[in-house]
Amino acid sequence: MLSVNQLSKSFGGQDVFDKITFRLNPGDRVGLIGKNGAGKTTLMRMIAGQETGDGGTIAIDKDISIGFLKQDVDFEDGRTVMEETCLAFTELLALEQKIEEINQKLAERSDYDSDGYGRLIHDLSECNERFEVAGGYTYKGETERVLKGLGFETSDFERLTETFSGGWRMRIEIAKLLLQKNDILLLDEPTNHLDLHSIIWLEQFLAQFGGAVMLVSHDQMFLDRVTNRTIEISLGQIYDYKKSYSEFLVLREELREQQRKTKKNQEREIQQAERLINRFRAKSSKAAMAQSLIKKLDKMERIEVDEVDQQVMNVKFPQAERSGKVVAELDGLTKRFDDKLVLEDVELRVEREQKIAFVGRNGEGKTTLAKIIVGELGYEGELKLGHKVKVGYFAQDQADHLDPSKTVLESMTAAATQHSRTKVRDILGAFLFGSEEVDKYIRVLSGGERNRLALARMLLQPFNVLVMDEPTNHLDIASKNVLKKALKDFEGTLIIVSHDREFMQGLTDRVYEFRDRNIKEYLGDIDYYLEEREAESFRDIEKQEKQTKKIADKKSGSSSYQGQKRLKSLKNKLNSLEKKIGSLESEIASMDHALHMRYDEVASDPSFFDQYQEHKNALEKLIFLWESVMIKMEKSRKNLH
Repeated sequence: MLSVNQLSKSFGGQDVFDKITFRLNPGDRVGLIGKNGAGKTTLMRMIAGQETGDGGTIAIDKDISIGFLKQDVDFEDGRTVMEETCLAFTELLALEQKIEEINQKLAERSDYDSDGYGRLIHDLSECNERFEVAGGYTYKGETERVLKGLGFETSDFERLTETFSGGWRMRIEIAKLLLQKNDILLLDEPTNHLDLHSIIWLEQFLAQFGGAVMLVSHDQMFLDRVTNRTIEISLGQIYDYKKSYSEFLVLREELREQQRKTKKNQEREIQQAERLINRFRAKSSKAAMAQSLIKKLDKMERIEVDEVDQQVMNVKFPQAERSGKVVAELDGLTKRFDDKLVLEDVELRVEREQKIAFVGRNGEGKTTLAKIIVGELGYEGELKLGHKVKVGYFAQDQADHLDPSKTVLESMTAAATQHSRTKVRDILGAFLFGSEEVDKYIRVLSGGERNRLALARMLLQPFNVLVMDEPTNHLDIASKNVLKKALKDFEGTLIIVSHDREFMQGLTDRVYEFRDRNIKEYLGDIDYYLEEREAESFRDIEKQEKQTKKIADKKSGSSSYQGQKRLKSLKNKLNSLEKKIGSLESEIASMDHALHMRYDEVASDPSFFDQYQEHKNALEKLIFLWESVMIKMEKSRKNLH
């Protein structure tokens, strides 16, 4: 599908990567990993054609389409969510417009026997056929399914895109990209603006995606569940493993240990040869042997151990004086933004040394409650903070509040107390800001570097309560792991908002889910919450079914209800079959198109025609089932009447 050959790129004379080579094949799910600044986004931008290299080539196979998720979106105002998302179907929309134009022309004409009218009818028939094959009658349903998977409600579809936050507009961009049916998806931090439920949905979507995927993510669990290959960029080189991220970590260490042993044996062999050379040089009878050994050493390819960029930050949050037992108590707390009610009658008691996670869909009030607790937002109801509570707050946009005109060192010094001023350089060093980096201006720092600086500033003052809103955004995996250890070691109270499951595993002892303007407590970590939430979903479905049955019994008796229930079940089955038929017809149409456009290439694949026939047989069976369900539905309708 795509080949990268001897590709090089540098900035300011410093190599980002040097002569890297790899190939992307159908079915590859590549996790592109490396420290912030290693070149991950740069490489994806180059593959997408948005940036050029200093040397080497990127070859893309014929007819391969690439979709690239950028980190910035720019929508034209005045379009609804549905309208903007449907722009993913540019060809279908153009075809739909053409069909409307032909129908309009036909409506204006009465020369039914003329050649012109006949041509219009022929064009309309051809367009309708192409429209159907391309999914013209299913694309809106597919769009709704993807938008709902990414967290949108049906009521959001007709809202204008400019009424949504940047994070929600990024979800629209993700939806468009997923609906375009590209051959290769390049996803740069796709989970940054998603909540837990949307991340899980995206994992399932990508698992069924037929093309190749290359993604950058600092969510280790997301990488493990989506990828089957890992490419690490480290110190200008790449290391390619046909493994998911966790398997890659194990394999990388095993390979490097083997390299160390082989290198040690080679060094021993070289030392022995050099001793013989020095001994034989002095003797004329052994000079030829010495020259032979020298030539052997010159030709020997030296074994190198892959260099590992292991520099990570060492973090320890300073401890303040111990707080009282009750850290915060909320009673009947309510919050509105204009006419929108976000939180209603919330009850919450936070005690000393508790480790709490706030989870839930975006927009349900997690950040709002965090800001209320730290005193940044007003509210209705009661909120009491406990004795000697000293709160440190890391906002989701904390890095954006840094003064861009200051250097890293100036920013830290300005935030330091008299006691911590002498520790500024040590703390910066722990956060990977060396002697050269401390004089950089904040305006030139990457998102990850600004986040690290914002975190570093939290170590300048002691706190006994930490409230952290998405602290892992823009942090690489190594930095996240160190931060997680520091938070686990923190002896005070922790309240954390995060969508990163792996980061939260084992970090908290209770979870509060934000739903329907209130919160629900789960006494366990994130894994316990997810298990319980899944079980609750099943219980909710059963409860809804029982409620539906009770209402139906009151209206028309149990016999009538059973008939209605059966009819509803048949309708659902029919809808499901129609979706499957539409999907299968689209796949067959794509294969027909491939046969027409690239016959020699396609015919060379022996499995193609087997798969084509399987699709045809499956379609025949589905149509038979569809007809059978239709007959049953007609009978059910007659029985009801």
